[in-house]
Amino acid sequence: MAGRTGERKTQILQALAQMLENPTAGKITTAALAARLQVSEAALYRHFSGKAQMFEGLIDFIEHTLFGLINKIVSEEKSGLRQLEATIAVLLGFAQKNRGMTRVLIGDALVNEDDRLQVRINQLHDRIEATLKQALRFGVSQNELQAEADITAHANLLMSFVTGRWHQFAKSGFRRDPLELWGKQWRQLMEGVLA
Repeated sequence: MAGRTGERKTQILQALAQMLENPTAGKITTAALAARLQVSEAALYRHFSGKAQMFEGLIDFIEHTLFGLINKIVSEEKSGLRQLEATIAVLLGFAQKNRGMTRVLIGDALVNEDDRLQVRINQLHDRIEATLKQALRFGVSQNELQAEADITAHANLLMSFVTGRWHQFAKSGFRRDPLELWGKQWRQLMEGVLA
């Protein structure tokens, strides 16, 4: 029975994420979500206390997926700059493959929802930026970057680049691929960091 409950929760979250892939989707209601799943709203509430808890489930998925991939990069990659490049590529690639989740990452899907959801996304962004700082510090320790490099400014610039690409992707109706021109942009970003 527990497995079946877990499966149904996953189905609900997948349906919510799919609904978020519609670039013109406004506020998603539990009634619309229930209709998409061909269940009653009461069936949704057997698994989640409300829509905020559903969004928290999506945020948990995003966090678990991204940091699972980032932690793998950090453990396997022995260069700070390559850790940075791979981490940013993962962040952009995740958005490319998970359109609905991108709307959660930029807070677009959270407008008019519980304020604590945006707080969670802000914390996720801060955690990602801290990971970028860590890779930059590692790059300094490996003599890939100058010791006097402003780690905080560089990490913020890189995080701003990522969130900008996420916004551009979502706001273009998912037409502007976040990985478009990535190789060239990475080189230009590094010219600024290494200068």
